[in-house]
Amino acid sequence: MIKDYHDLEVYKRGYKLALQIHKTTKGFPQHELYEIGSQIRRAAVSIPLNIAEGYGRKNYVDDFKRFLINALGSCNEVAVLLDMIKDLGYISDQYEGFKEEYDHLGRQLNKLIQTWK
Repeated sequence: MIKDYHDLEVYKRGYKLALQIHKTTKGFPQHELYEIGSQIRRAAVSIPLNIAEGYGRKNYVDDFKRFLINALGSCNEVAVLLDMIKDLGYISDQYEGFKEEYDHLGRQLNKLIQTWK
């Protein structure tokens, strides 16, 4: 039974990944902490924030889905930024794990958007 947004798997996964992204970006070069580092942190944090805010409107299906669509957009933004930070050489070992997790999260969000009634 879902009592609040904390019970949603997409929220749990998005929150956990946002924390991991935040920790990972601490190791970026100084000049990137406020550029691409800030952008990927904001995009990653946007996912659980949109899920939580939208859940407050869960009884208004279209409103909740709009927030889920925003979360999906942020998920796609993180995926692009992951490609960039990999190509810039800021991450290597973590890249595949992050890409896999964000791909999975995107599929979960899509499924929730399609099935929420």
